[in-house]
Amino acid sequence: MSEEKNITLNRKARFEYLIEETFEAGIVLSGTEVKSLRSGLANLQDSYARIENGEIWLCQCHISPYEKGNRFNEDSKRKRKLLLHRSEIRRLTGKVQEKGLTLIPLRMYFSNGKAKVELALARGKKLYDKREAQAGKDARRQIERALRDQASSF
Repeated sequence: MSEEKNITLNRKARFEYLIEETFEAGIVLSGTEVKSLRSGLANLQDSYARIENGEIWLCQCHISPYEKGNRFNEDSKRKRKLLLHRSEIRRLTGKVQEKGLTLIPLRMYFSNGKAKVELALARGKKLYDKREAQAGKDARRQIERALRDQASSF
């Protein structure tokens, strides 16, 4: 039974993109970065993944320097290599070359003591899609509020 502990979520990702498929990828980190992640000092906002020379790299992911790490601390926004099977990388390369598809991280978590990234193959939403999603969310919220008020009146 695998034990998962969330480190950070990319909250804007599901609002900004239509998620088509998700993948679990390992991530190559230094020791002080792992200690920072255990403290929850990471941010996936504005981060993305890029395929270069048959490897997948996580870019613009901020992992704060470990406060007791002195000279061993890495740059907080450096590129980090993601670990996927070669067949998955080939498939993703073909998909990303399609118009409008991109790789974005949805969340970072520990699974059985190993740091993992949930990577999504996503298509950017248009402005009208975002408005539609917000309208649906508002409608659900109003329905829940009405039901809650109705239940409390009994």
